Parts: sequence; C-alpha cells; structure tokens
Amino acid sequence: MKTTPPTTPTPDDAALWHDGRLYLADQRTLPERAEFLSYDRAAEVATAIRDMVVRGAPAIGVAAAYGVALAGRAAYAGAGANWKQAIEADLERLAASRPTAVNLFWAIRRMRDLIERLDTSDPSRALLDEALAIHEEDRAANRRIGDLGAELITEPTEIITHCNAGALATGGYGTALGVVRSAYAAGKIRRVYADETRPWMQGARLTAWELMQDGIPVTLQADCAAASLMATGRIGWVIVGSDRIAANGDVANKIGTYGLAVMAKYHGIKVMVAAPTSTVDMAIASGAEIPIEERDPDELLGCGGRRIAPAGCAARNPVFDVTPAALVDAIVTERGVVLDPTTEKMRALMD
Repeated sequence: MKTTPPTTPTPDDAALWHDGRLYLADQRTLPERAEFLSYDRAAEVATAIRDMVVRGAPAIGVAAAYGVALAGRAAYAGAGANWKQAIEADLERLAASRPTAVNLFWAIRRMRDLIERLDTSDPSRALLDEALAIHEEDRAANRRIGDLGAELITEPTEIITHCNAGALATGGYGTALGVVRSAYAAGKIRRVYADETRPWMQGARLTAWELMQDGIPVTLQADCAAASLMATGRIGWVIVGSDRIAANGDVANKIGTYGLAVMAKYHGIKVMVAAPTSTVDMAIASGAEIPIEERDPDELLGCGGRRIAPAGCAARNPVFDVTPAALVDAIVTERGVVLDPTTEKMRALMD
C-alpha cells in the first residue's frame, strides 16, 4: 500500500491503493496527459474497466480485486452482518465489465473464495489484504516472466510487439514488455518495433511511451507495415501478451496478433507469448471457446474524435483474435516456459 498521496502515474504504478481509495492511471489520455482517476465504489471500478480507463488482462484482474474490496466495505456499511448478500450485485457488475480477459474472472473467483471463508463481521481489512496480495503477486510474477523470456533470446536482435503488454497492462513491470526490459538490460534487444494497434492505438500511445520512459529504443510502425519489416531479416522475435490462453495453448490477444503470427511463421520468426498463469483457462479446450468481445463500431469509424469513414458505412470491431498454438513457439509464465504448446504440456505446467 502506498503511504504517500499519488501524483503523476508511472508505468509501474498504473494502479495503486491509497487512503481508502483506488487510483488508476487513465490510459485513455496517455501520453498527452498522465493523470490518476480515483474510485471508492465498486460500480465505478466496473465502469472504468468497461470504458478502458484500465486495460490489459492482469491489470483488469488487479483492478477488479480492489473493486471487490470496495464492494465489501460498502456492503458491510449498508447491511451489517448481511453483507455477503449485499455484495452480490457489485460482484456481478465487476464480472460483466469485460468478457474476454480471464484474469477478471480469476481475481473475482479468488476474492469470492475468501468471502466464503469469512464470517459476518466487517470484511474490509481481509478483502483489502487479499487485493493487495494479488497486486504484489502479479508484480513478482511479471519479473519472473521477464527473466525467463529473456533467457530464450540467444543473441542480440530486434523484435516486434503488438498492443501494450507493459507495466500499464499489469500490476507492474509488464509481461511482453517485462521480457523486453529484462532482455534489453542483458544486451539482447537492440530495438523494439511497436505496432500502432488500431483502433485504440495502445501501441502508439502506451507501448511507445513506456519504452521511452525506460530509455529502450523504440520505433512505431503501422500495423500493416510488419511484413515488410520481417522481410529485412532483422527481426528475431515477435513478443506479445495475452488476455486468455486455452488448455491447448491457443492464445487470445489484441486483434491483429493472429495475422502477425502468420506472417512470422512465413518469415521464420519465432513468436513468444508472455503471460501469468492467471491468464491460462484450463476449463476451455481451445481458442474456439473463447468469447471475443466486439466493441462499438464508432471506435473504428473515426480517429482522434474525427470521423474518417463515410456516413452510413458499416464496421466490424472485434477487440481480440485467437492465435492457434501451432503458431506459438513459446508461452512464458511465472511457473515456467512451454515450448511448442500442446494440451499435455499446458496441463503439466498448470498441475
């Protein structure tokens, strides 16, 4: 828990708890403005998740855990010993905020398990301690992921990443960018090429900002420029995060990841997926079962508040796609690395 009031967000402090409130860096305004929004009600946290104030599967899970802590405090204040019944509405709001990121449901399930073990007295301290533990465990997991992923890179190279899987998308340090940070420190990465990631531009706004904050050389490129860069022979790895990994190793990540992996396979470039085990969903056999969120078509029809498509034009706006396990060379988690993932290998990792 922070002991000083929050000021300007840094990548590693995108979410923090201070003086009874949750503070989230507003990722919609970066890099133009770096500012915190504060929350003291679970319904507000659910809205923040849905509206992309906070995004990235691990960060969504962290925010949801703090949301449950806020819900418990409010439920006890309003219902006393009947707080377990009163908290249900807020738990459902949080669970409904985003459909694809499994960390959201993992965090709520972990908080529910604690709720079941508690008595009818004030749950506020216990729920907050569990949320803080989830946050700190994610930070530690990401550092371990960074070290394990860096070990797979055998010689200095340039890499491509897609969307943002840095500290902003996690509890701190980052998954894909955690690997980049560790590998760059070891002299293994010369330059990162960040896809801009339409339509929310997470690569342009967030990944480029994070890497520049760390002094890591970064070049921004249009999503459709990746193949021409791969053809130069300079790219050794594509390194991305994930929002959900199925039992067979299929990976759901930001829309465009699947196409990037197909191009990487053609050019003989390896694909690394960096994610904590809270992102692995062993309850679904393959990526075909992963629900794919579709957002408002207006996000695609305009850019920067200005409409760019003709009036009346239809638009398709899936937020994620699924990369088959056959296109993934390595899944890196805090528990270990799975090379050429299969159901058997994923089960061995998770058992």
